Amino acid sequence: MATAVLIGLGGLGCPAAVTLAEAGVDLRLVDDDVVELSNLQRQVLYGTSDVGRPKVEVARERLAGAGLEVHVDTARARLTADACDDLLGGADVVVDATDDPRARFLINDWALAHGVPAVLGGITRYDGLVLGVGAGGGPCFRCLFEAPPADDEVQTCVAAGVIGALAGLVGHLEAERALGLLAGDERRHTGYLTTVDGRRGRVRHVHLPADPECPACRRRPSRRAAPPRPSTEAAASA
Repeated sequence: MATAVLIGLGGLGCPAAVTLAEAGVDLRLVDDDVVELSNLQRQVLYGTSDVGRPKVEVARERLAGAGLEVHVDTARARLTADACDDLLGGADVVVDATDDPRARFLINDWALAHGVPAVLGGITRYDGLVLGVGAGGGPCFRCLFEAPPADDEVQTCVAAGVIGALAGLVGHLEAERALGLLAGDERRHTGYLTTVDGRRGRVRHVHLPADPECPACRRRPSRRAAPPRPSTEAAASA
């Protein structure tokens, strides 16, 4: 059975965990935070009685209580460069559900170096994005953004604000992309960026070419970029 390592159990990680578990994927849940009352509107695995408890502990209980026949490991930890091997090792796919852009670079680079597919995602206010990175190489997150932002440029969901329904949609899209990569269908699930515009209710798929100078994926065996996805805009219930 495949194993997905899910980094972050907030507004993105909760729906992603449920979708992956319902599909029969074993999980390793990684988060160092506790449940907070102010986040419950978008973190659907938790309730008021869970406030103050570790997110990984509550999430494991909820998934077990749903009767899903999957194995769930947990790690109450924050992803750092030194911890990548311990936390991500053994993954068949890695899913980024953090609110820290710097963590996405760590996941992107580790996954490419170890030949593991990854799904990267993020939200801020009314906007969301999802990017699948194949085990065989780029395009990757560094083809889109060259380097992590400076410390004073990083805004968390708390600082920037976020729409709860948008988090649910993007988390589900991340899980669906991960399932496609687990099925080995890299051509359909990589090579483009999915953007979600919550104000206009639009989902767009934008072709992303590999950067020949990318420091993360240029040394990986190159594969043909996926053809551009249809440019039609689909309605999104964000």
